[in-house]
Amino acid sequence: MTLELKATIAERHLDVSLSVGPAETLAVMGPNGAGKSTLVQIVAGLLKPDAGQATLGARTLFRTGPAPLWLPPHARGVGLLAQDPLLFPHLSVLDNVAFGPRSKGLGRAESSAVARHWLGEVDALELAARRPAQLSGGQAQRVALARALATDPELLLLDEPMAALDINSAPFLRSLLKRVLAGRRAIIVTHHVLDALMLADRIIVMDRGRIVESGPTAAVLAHPRSSFAASLAGLNVLTGSVTGTSVQTADAGLVAGRLTGGFAGAGTPADGGTEGLAAFPPSAVSVFLAPPQGSPRNCFPVAVTELEPHGDHIRVRAGRLAADISPAAMADLGLEPGSAVFFVVKAAEVAIYPA
Repeated sequence: MTLELKATIAERHLDVSLSVGPAETLAVMGPNGAGKSTLVQIVAGLLKPDAGQATLGARTLFRTGPAPLWLPPHARGVGLLAQDPLLFPHLSVLDNVAFGPRSKGLGRAESSAVARHWLGEVDALELAARRPAQLSGGQAQRVALARALATDPELLLLDEPMAALDINSAPFLRSLLKRVLAGRRAIIVTHHVLDALMLADRIIVMDRGRIVESGPTAAVLAHPRSSFAASLAGLNVLTGSVTGTSVQTADAGLVAGRLTGGFAGAGTPADGGTEGLAAFPPSAVSVFLAPPQGSPRNCFPVAVTELEPHGDHIRVRAGRLAADISPAAMADLGLEPGSAVFFVVKAAEVAIYPA
């Protein structure tokens, strides 16, 4: 039983097509305004697209055209967990979670039993008698998760469920989700790469209403082909036109590197005019106060915009580029915001991907 979706919304410049397997968690990532939440709202039945269709196994969720069909949210077999728990303030935690089973026709005793089961699954059974106003943010989100699971949804939608949580609550909920999502079909919208790595089998990256990258989570982050995915992986990315084994960029000039397997016949010079990305890690960047001797192939004159601790090193940011250096090297160079320096990268450290 697979989710199959095609949908377009002209006003929001959305045009997507995707599938989710029966025991697969799909992470949806992308910059703000990419269309991630719009996608979730369409699947949940909260927003009608201009055109398209969606099926969940044998059930048609919606279709447009000559014989249009639109299943209301409660008939879709879909559970939704959003940033805001949206618990009923006048009901106890137990009654909040039992609401879904009751709505599906179960009796009070049976609904309460289901609610207690799921509250136990999310480690919140001791909260059963409380009202939502008596809960912390993390507790409320665990209760909301139990409520979403209590209807036994065929698909669970999670729209940035940890975005509003504090730094102490998020790791616990993340571990909890890893356990309850095992073997379950789910779509999770997130801005955090850790969520994708821990929770998702596969990732899609959206930008301006389109899916620009898709694949197994580890593979996408190891070999990103979009600027956003590369930024998630902590890479520097420069875009431009590929000629031979270099990328001609508008702001950094010619960037030499090595072609990846994304090109037909990797390692063979590409035809001029192919759009591509040059990606390299901050750890591969050396910082100099003057151009080094030997005419390195990649030497970028930049101005330092920010210095920040990053583990046991210092991340030197210069606009869109970043370099990682030791604290001792930073002291020797006397770096501060505004310093004019040169970022130097060996061509062997630069991977070139087709855009």
